[in-house]
Amino acid sequence: MELKWLDWAKQMQAMAQTGLTYATDVYDIERYEALRQMSIEILAEYTSVSHEKISLAFASDNGYTTPKVDIRAVVFQDHKILLVREKMDGAWSMPGGWSDIGYSPKEIAVKETQEESGFDTAAVRLLAVLDKKFHNHPPSPYHVYKMFILCEIIGGKAIAGVETSAVGFFGLDELPELSVERNTVEQVQLMFEYLHNPNKEVIVD
Repeated sequence: MELKWLDWAKQMQAMAQTGLTYATDVYDIERYEALRQMSIEILAEYTSVSHEKISLAFASDNGYTTPKVDIRAVVFQDHKILLVREKMDGAWSMPGGWSDIGYSPKEIAVKETQEESGFDTAAVRLLAVLDKKFHNHPPSPYHVYKMFILCEIIGGKAIAGVETSAVGFFGLDELPELSVERNTVEQVQLMFEYLHNPNKEVIVD
C-alpha cells in the first residue's frame, strides 16, 4: 500500500506544478510555490534525502504533471530469464529504465537490453502495464507506470554495461537478490507465467 504521507506529498507536488503552469495571478503563483515547498518538506522530514536533492529530482519539472514510465525487457533463453546486476545497489533486475523522449516503448526495451546486457533483441509484444503503487516496491517520490515488453535475442553476447556489473540467466527457483526498486519477485513470477502460457492476455492495472 502507498504510504499516506508519500501519497499526500505527490498529490501536493502535482497540484503545485500544474498550478504554476497555468496560474497568471501573482498571489496564486505564490500559493502554488508554497504548496510545492510543503511537499518538499514532507519528503525531507520522512526520508534521509536533502532538501536540495528533493527539489532537483522531485520538484523541478514544469508543465502538466504526468506519471513517469519505466520500461522493462522480458528476455528468456532456455526457460530462464535474463537479469542484469545493477551497480547502484548490487541487486538484479530485468534490463530497462526510464523511457526517453524520441523513442517508442519497444525501442526503449531493445536499447536498454543492448546497453545493459550486450544482447541484441527484437521486441515482440507488451505483457503488462503495472502501476508501481499497487506492488511491493519501496516508497518513491514519483508515480510510475511500469511496462514489461517481451523481447527475443537475435544477436550479441553477454557484456555488462555502464550501469551494470554482470549479466545472467536464471530459473524461477534460482533467482538472485532482486533490485526491488526496479522489479519484484512477484513481477518476475508473472513474467514466467507468460513463458509457460504465451496466449496469456496483457495485464493492465
